[in-house]
Amino acid sequence: MAATASAQRAHIDTVMQVAGHGIGAPQAQAHDEIIRASWQRCVHQHRLDPTRMQEAVILPGARLREHQDQMEAFLHIARHGLESLYQQVAGLGYVVLLTDARGITVDFLGDLVVEPSLRKAGLYLGADWSEHHAGTCGVGTCISTGQALTVHLADHFDATHIPLTCTSAPVFNPSGELSAVLDISALSAPDPKVSQHLALQLVKQAAQQVENAQFLHRFRHDWVLRLAQAPQFLDVNPDYLLALDAGGRLIGHNRRAQLLLQGLPALAGRPLLGQPLSALLDLAPGDLGRFMAGRPAEQRAVMLTGGRQLLFMAAMPPPAAARVPHPVAAAPRLPAPLAALSGGDARLDRQIERAARLANSPVSLLITGETGSGKEYFAKALHAASERRGSPFVAVNCAAIPEGLIESELFGHLPGSFTGAGSRAKRGLIQSADGGTLFLDEIGDMPLGLQARLLRVLAEREVTPIGAARPVPVNIRVIAATHAPLEQRVREGRFRDDLYYRLNGAHFALPPLRERSDLGTMVDRVLAAGDSQQPPVRLAPEARALLLGHRWPGNLRELRNALDYARSVCSHGLVEPTDLPDALQAATGLPAPPPVPAQAEALLQLLRDAQWNVTAVARQLGCARMTLYRRMARWGIRSPNAQDGAAPPH
Repeated sequence: MAATASAQRAHIDTVMQVAGHGIGAPQAQAHDEIIRASWQRCVHQHRLDPTRMQEAVILPGARLREHQDQMEAFLHIARHGLESLYQQVAGLGYVVLLTDARGITVDFLGDLVVEPSLRKAGLYLGADWSEHHAGTCGVGTCISTGQALTVHLADHFDATHIPLTCTSAPVFNPSGELSAVLDISALSAPDPKVSQHLALQLVKQAAQQVENAQFLHRFRHDWVLRLAQAPQFLDVNPDYLLALDAGGRLIGHNRRAQLLLQGLPALAGRPLLGQPLSALLDLAPGDLGRFMAGRPAEQRAVMLTGGRQLLFMAAMPPPAAARVPHPVAAAPRLPAPLAALSGGDARLDRQIERAARLANSPVSLLITGETGSGKEYFAKALHAASERRGSPFVAVNCAAIPEGLIESELFGHLPGSFTGAGSRAKRGLIQSADGGTLFLDEIGDMPLGLQARLLRVLAEREVTPIGAARPVPVNIRVIAATHAPLEQRVREGRFRDDLYYRLNGAHFALPPLRERSDLGTMVDRVLAAGDSQQPPVRLAPEARALLLGHRWPGNLRELRNALDYARSVCSHGLVEPTDLPDALQAATGLPAPPPVPAQAEALLQLLRDAQWNVTAVARQLGCARMTLYRRMARWGIRSPNAQDGAAPPH
């Protein structure tokens, strides 16, 4: 017991030396660079106290089930891989853990004879192994770095964990996002760290098998390309997996393929997903038939675009299209505007598939969902996917137009038809949508009196402007949207039941962002869709973890605002946690990190050298002047030339 306490005190002293003197402290040299960098994050970013040893946090059953429900399909796929791995390591005292991307253990295989000890150590179902909570550990540091690694004994930040050895490997989804971490851990292990080398190889191999199984299940109805560096392993254990849609564009990849293709000069840092086959391989879609089963593997060689590397490839067609000569050249299953709405969320994908079938139907559509969940984007995508594309898309926010004006805004009016009408006729929004789509947002807030007139428009397909004696025919597709419970409003007498049924020809319920499994993909898409005049930006792993852990009450609208803000204030093209809005950090339950002293000091020195010429410094940094003013305000830097209370020039 005394020996344990002494070891813990010595470990705490070492961590504090590293925190105080940096990763170059002599005491730190026994640990590799990844561990030293993690210790620095724990103290300076996660604000963890190395002297405060914490017991493991085990989530209650209800909260654990929430995490498990969000990845139910993945858990079924991964289970066989976990069992196979456990069979290899169980006799050596290891347990097998699978965590989600937030570090919560959602599956566990271990010796239940020692269950109390495992639970106390946190090697158990429901344990939180995120780095911002548990400090340097296998799972948390794997999430932060995206790398497979071993955190062995005194590598751990928290002194209560120094008896443990933990070896973890990331599992990425077909879009390149971290979806899970596979870990094997033991309550005790021999020194040195090299004793865990075989464990690391086993976990990496198992993680790749789970990742590939997830990939093949996800794209079982699409073209899949298997590639290997040696023909002998092409059909046994391919190195790289790619999935193509019916138009021959990349829709998925495993992690090894992502790392390989990102280095292609022809792509120049552009996103991989959506690239045509010819941008990746020296191959046209019509040539895929030469790489299907029947030819020896050594005769199926292909070059990466640019002639950088020779690979061997096997092409697997969709089951129903196996006998079609050139199935890849067929029309895509989903119109591109609709397909772009989802990054792979199954619930949203089902809605999109239904929408594609109804794109050219005359029935009216009703879209419901929380504020900011993308109802108007969904409506615009439906319009763009229909035969009405190119015709007007007119959006009306029924809650934003004052009640006294909404009738004339919608229906239009003749000159002098009412007080204030003016001397000119006004074409209403319904007429403006003729030939196209009329999108009625927040339809639940439309006054009852106008609901009867709108019902007549929908039934008769004609509109009568205020003051007019004759109706005007209109050819419109009506899409309505609301965040309000329309059925309840009908029961309360606040919404006409006949209008409700007329609008509800088909109902699309959009999931809130917090319930979507493609949050990481949406983060990347929003980040990539920024100002084309500004250089691209990247997310630090810690910033990504904050974004993925946020509940997003404002949904996609809040996400866009948060990333627009981060893009404006970040330095050197990298979004750190300090660049995210304070409200977002507070909502995660984490303390907001303080400004980065080094960045603030560097900017201060640049401004001093330029005699506080903000324009010159902004040009030197390659950013907009207002971006630089925002950084100065965020870091408390104030020009000595500015007057008290003066705002920066615009």
